[in-house]
Amino acid sequence: MSEKSQKNGGGGGNARRITGKLTLWQNRLAQSNSDFSPEVEKMDARELLYRGDDKLKPLVSGDASKCNGADKTSHVRNIIFENIESQVSSSIPQPKVTPRYREDEHLASVIEHFLRNEINRMPFETMNDMAERTVPIQGGVLFLVDWDNTKRTHKTVGELKICAVHPKQLAPQPGVYSGINDMDWFILKIPTTKEAIRRKYGKDVRSESESEPQVRSADGENTGEDTLTQYIGYELNNRGGIDRYSWVNDVELEDLVNYQARRQPVCVKCGRVRPLPGQLINRPAQQEVALEAGNTIPEDINGQNALETLLAAQQEGVLPFEESSTHVIDLLSKAQTRTAEQRYDGGPCPWCGSKKFSSREMEYEEIMQPVETEAGMQIPGMVPGIDDMGNAVLMPTKIPFYTPDMYPVILQRSVSVYGQLLGNSDVDAISDQQNTINRIEQKIIDRLVKAGTRITLPNRADFKVSPEDGERWYLKDPAEKAMIDVYEFKGDLQYELVYLNQVYEESRQILGITDSFQGRQDPTATSGVAKEYSAAQAAGRLESKRVMKNAAYAAIYEAMFKFALAYSDEPRPVSYKDSEGNTVYEEFNRYDFLKQDSDGQWYWNDEFLFSCDTSAPLASNREAMWQETRLNLQTGAFGDPAAIDTLILFWTKMEELHYPGAGSTKTFLEERSRRQQAQQLQMQAMLQQQAAQAANATAPQGQMPPAQTPAI
Repeated sequence: MSEKSQKNGGGGGNARRITGKLTLWQNRLAQSNSDFSPEVEKMDARELLYRGDDKLKPLVSGDASKCNGADKTSHVRNIIFENIESQVSSSIPQPKVTPRYREDEHLASVIEHFLRNEINRMPFETMNDMAERTVPIQGGVLFLVDWDNTKRTHKTVGELKICAVHPKQLAPQPGVYSGINDMDWFILKIPTTKEAIRRKYGKDVRSESESEPQVRSADGENTGEDTLTQYIGYELNNRGGIDRYSWVNDVELEDLVNYQARRQPVCVKCGRVRPLPGQLINRPAQQEVALEAGNTIPEDINGQNALETLLAAQQEGVLPFEESSTHVIDLLSKAQTRTAEQRYDGGPCPWCGSKKFSSREMEYEEIMQPVETEAGMQIPGMVPGIDDMGNAVLMPTKIPFYTPDMYPVILQRSVSVYGQLLGNSDVDAISDQQNTINRIEQKIIDRLVKAGTRITLPNRADFKVSPEDGERWYLKDPAEKAMIDVYEFKGDLQYELVYLNQVYEESRQILGITDSFQGRQDPTATSGVAKEYSAAQAAGRLESKRVMKNAAYAAIYEAMFKFALAYSDEPRPVSYKDSEGNTVYEEFNRYDFLKQDSDGQWYWNDEFLFSCDTSAPLASNREAMWQETRLNLQTGAFGDPAAIDTLILFWTKMEELHYPGAGSTKTFLEERSRRQQAQQLQMQAMLQQQAAQAANATAPQGQMPPAQTPAI
């Protein structure tokens, strides 16, 4: 097993040395912020509207003096929240892998099951829940796919890691709107803590301050005492690989050229890759003898050639140098029987004894021992070869390391818009309707509050209105009595309510949402089929958003496969249910994707097409699937509904769909089927025995009955 992508962030220290590369990336960040800042301001405003912002904008010129851009409403009917929540889907698109060649069908199936297992392991439900709201609000969301080499178990090193990133945390290359993959570079702004930086990079950043606290929320967060903004820049290099550069303020954290390539510690003296602690190494016994012999072997005779010469000389009874000590002879004799397999426990190089190692980008992986996977892939270990001196030696099999060579960030758009990096925002589309509704709601409240009764009285100080009964008023003349009257003011809301409903319908029609899609009572749909048809029409209006979501998840699954192919050195367990409902256990082994061409060169097979299973939404609706399965049983799709084999198949399908009690029912039917088969065999044996007895009784005395042919 080999190390993965070693970090070269370096040790602690607080010295600030602003390099040319740091200046380059800081200038790029400044350019991106200047170009992208208007969009970020819109993002904050959208988030506030989604949360129910109560600020009012003037509708007409007469409102300008009243609103003045700062008035607030006392009542918010949040139609933005309602329409966006109506579109939220908790279903996660399931992976579908299609091989380009027929012989790779089994590998495509293994990839599918591996990806489904990874979906269950990682918090995809939480990420999907965030993305389902961020995408219609902001027009898009980002997914960061990475390999976390710090996650280790007893049998594995590293695992896939995926997280959702808000679009305001992106600093894109200015002027590029077609997509992330078309950019020469981009930067991510990651909110983190000082202690997290110290643990990951070994840098002391306690004296640093947070540069962009606003990326943590839409409310303009204050600078935190322990928080920082980490910048991670990705750049496409001239070789087609990806470079990664990270910094905090003026502190450089990481500078990795072609960061997705393998970097491993290598011995400075012999150039061999340093094994991991506990790794089983296959070292030729002659090398062990050379290490033990030390200075006994002359310096002009090096490595394996020296030991081969010594062995040949020992067989002839003549050593090639004067120090013919018993110690060397004992070492040579032990070299013929000693096992070469040992576990590396750390320390110096196990081949030459050097204690100095350096990190180096590795192009090939050396296979010392033969490898055979469960799928039947066989890779030889040490094979005969010729060294630089022209001598015949055993050399390890060299396999090129796989490199994804792709940006680890996937962009999910809402609806694609020409000349715009993010998709169309639903909040922008109906923000005017939200402001109008807020204004009309405030007007309705004002009218209702001011409505009531008014009493007119003569302009005399002794005329008071009191809730007491029997109060006496003394009038001077009939004219004063005529002044006493009661007027009732009613809040007539007929036109306001009509316009309020019209504005609400406008917002839904803009987004293509109907009553049936929202689960509301739909007067236009008079039957269940009509309601389904109405909901399907609304779903058709939103089809583009679903297509973009499936496209993003297909790209995520492709990135997951490529990162696992590059860094999962150990086999990963995979489990799934087969067609009979039984749990099948396999493994995802990257060596199964290794192939050898006609020239004997090894290469990696990554020619698979990734998409999303369109039947996944129906499969995730268990109640609908239960109903479909019952219908298939009743219509005879499984066979005779009364046959016990058909019932076993039916309950097997129901068990796959997690129907309560389906497993015990299937077990009962299988037991009944076994009893019936046993009874049939017993009855058949009795009939054969009776037939044999009857044949013996009718046969003439002294004549053997004809031989009975046993039933098959």
